[in-house]
Amino acid sequence: MRNHSVISEFILLGLSVDPQIQPLLFVLFLVIYLLTLMGNLMLLLVIGFDPHLHIPMYFFLRQLSFLDLCHSSVTVPKLLENLLSEKKTVSVEGCLAQVFFLFASGGTESCLLAVMAYDRYVAISSPLLYAQVMNRQLCMGQLMGLVWASWSFAFLDALINILVALNLDFCEAQDIHHFCCELPSLYPLSCSDVTASFTALLCSSLLHFFGNFLLIFFSYVRILSTILRISSSTGRSKAFSTCSSHLTAVIFFYGSGLLRYLMPNSGSIRELIFSLQYSVITPMLNPLIYSLKNKEMKAAVKRMLRKYFWCFK
Repeated sequence: MRNHSVISEFILLGLSVDPQIQPLLFVLFLVIYLLTLMGNLMLLLVIGFDPHLHIPMYFFLRQLSFLDLCHSSVTVPKLLENLLSEKKTVSVEGCLAQVFFLFASGGTESCLLAVMAYDRYVAISSPLLYAQVMNRQLCMGQLMGLVWASWSFAFLDALINILVALNLDFCEAQDIHHFCCELPSLYPLSCSDVTASFTALLCSSLLHFFGNFLLIFFSYVRILSTILRISSSTGRSKAFSTCSSHLTAVIFFYGSGLLRYLMPNSGSIRELIFSLQYSVITPMLNPLIYSLKNKEMKAAVKRMLRKYFWCFK
């Protein structure tokens, strides 16, 4: 399958066409991107070097940090480039490549959030069994199997969608009312039938993203029922605190992502805000969400900093 488009590039109109606002937006998103890199790299280092954090929850969190680095790096560098450039173009092939990697990284994060929800359910509902299972030698192999399954399923889903999208032809319209390439944004520009691509996108959204969302939803229904059965208020508060960070991350990711893909493609400011939320803002916030109220993480950061400064004394 190959693309037979007459045009060779698209024009990303971005967030603003005002030349006075664009430098301010560049500084803003450069700061956001640098904070995203620093926060997620810090989580990767702390979890990797601290043996106290070598448990499933932090293993998954480390994978999530890596995914956030990938997801943000697919969109933000091109956004920054276009804010400074007069020629805000992207090749058709480059645009489709961005669609693929956005789909793959976002899909993997969706799967990983579902796995993390189930992990929290098992930890809260059966803490003794959970501790026994996590002490087994096969635990790390099983965890890696879940991570590889998440990556494989998401990349397969992205590959199917992009192979179908390669049949789309683009003849005259070039303007994308967006700061990045997303599949729904390309449909109005196509001069060929988009039914097959739209159907593939709809099926993958229902099976993949909504499927993972249902797994997360039912996991939290079981978590809530387990917490409500705990007699002491201290026990309920402690149980809820173990999954509050994950629940916050799920709300940020799925809230903005679902609203973006459920609303009609129009290039409106609300559409851009929802896209910014899950592709730019959420990767920056996740390290804060998982560390600010996490005593183990804060203790690990202090241990690492003490060790670092001790080496330079």
